Amino acid sequence: MRRMWLLFCQVVTVALALVFVITTLKPGWLTRPANTPQWVPIIESVPEKPGASTAPGSYSAAANRALPAVVPITTSKEVSSPFANDPLFRHFFGEGAASSRSTGLGSGVIVSANGFILTNNHVIEQADDIEVALPDGRTLPASIVGRDPESDLAVLRIKAEHLQPITFGRTDNMKVGDVVLAIGNPFGVGQTVTMGIVSALGRSHLGINTFENFIQTDAAINPGNSGGALVDASGNLIGINSAIYSRSGGSLGIGFAIPVSLARSVMEQIIQTGSVTRGWIGIEVRELNREQVKELSLPNVAGVLVTGVVNGSPADAGGIAPGDILQAIGKEPITDAQRMLETIATLKPGTRTQVLVRRGDKTLRPQIMIGRRPLPERE
Repeated sequence: MRRMWLLFCQVVTVALALVFVITTLKPGWLTRPANTPQWVPIIESVPEKPGASTAPGSYSAAANRALPAVVPITTSKEVSSPFANDPLFRHFFGEGAASSRSTGLGSGVIVSANGFILTNNHVIEQADDIEVALPDGRTLPASIVGRDPESDLAVLRIKAEHLQPITFGRTDNMKVGDVVLAIGNPFGVGQTVTMGIVSALGRSHLGINTFENFIQTDAAINPGNSGGALVDASGNLIGINSAIYSRSGGSLGIGFAIPVSLARSVMEQIIQTGSVTRGWIGIEVRELNREQVKELSLPNVAGVLVTGVVNGSPADAGGIAPGDILQAIGKEPITDAQRMLETIATLKPGTRTQVLVRRGDKTLRPQIMIGRRPLPERE
């Protein structure tokens, strides 16, 4: 027994000595760095048959699965009167009339049990105060974790635990004609579910966002639905409702949602770093058509025409010049300006990429060091 006790004491002594040496020479091995990115557990979708536990033709199971994760967002902002600096106006109407508060409505999607909420950037970008109404009746203030104006996405956080987050679906198997549900808070009337189908995929060139790859749906989307969830027939998130095509301000059956693949990528970067990092080379381009090819005496090849190069940019350093035709970036062929923008954005700053350029009757393959896309200026 005494021998075992001595052996135990020796083991404890050696262990304490080892811990002392590590904490002295390599403290980082035992402590988590302060800037370690936050990790948010994402609930993946589990395939199930729509309507399996409900009446034929009913999507109540899908709606009930997603409803607790979609929340109304109310924003407010102080607005100064145009006569705020007029002494006569202040004399007759008082100091309080010099400003007022404007309010806005939108929706958001709970993506984690510890309070992260995904929404549209345009819902919260002008707000001084943001409040989120939870299904249990609580109304909590929200802070902005980060936002990405170029994709019109933002991440909020509220101080709450044990929330019911949405399950993330997949868009790679989605087809035109699939049933979808749009969930949000239209016109502030309260949580509302509308049904429709996927009308089109990959919609771009709409002039809504810088980066566009929209899901088009005829599920009714109205003001207040922005930032809400577009879910599949099983209740899994497949998109963030973002915009409508309308001449009257109401739904005309043409709505657009940001696909969950893009939303998830942006969300994870914002949660980890507070912003989104994209590649950039510093060129301006325009698309070619037959008339331009003939007018400018350009070779009849696919690509985009470089019309400008930013001084000191990666493209400038790589020898690209106005008048060149950019045909490929890496192994990706470039057919239009949107394709070029999206391809460059996915590249990691600091890496080298070969581009294919046509200059007159010559083909060039310069190596370009990818830079970081500048953040858009706040208005």
